Amino acid sequence: MAEERTMNWKGKSGKEYKYWIWDINTRFESASANYIFAKETSPNNFQAIYIGETGDISERFENHEKWGCITKYGATHVHTHKSSPEKKDRCVEESDLLAIRTTSCNDQ
Repeated sequence: MAEERTMNWKGKSGKEYKYWIWDINTRFESASANYIFAKETSPNNFQAIYIGETGDISERFENHEKWGCITKYGATHVHTHKSSPEKKDRCVEESDLLAIRTTSCNDQ
């Protein structure tokens, strides 16, 4: 069995969020989550391409409105963090992460 890969992403607040790293084509069970589409630029180094949140990660990627942009910029992985069922809580995390990084596919 492959070892689980994780990465901590730090927000502007200084808080670190632990994300699990998956192949971009991974299918997920239903759960509220924050996620990051990222490109592995060198072993275990990732560049965020898109940061988002969802009430159900099992359905979110099927028709993602940014999929064309995400693939255009070479996303290789999706990082996930099981999160609150409350949208406002997930949005706080998403905003915290976006506050200190520019991504290729989030509307700035």
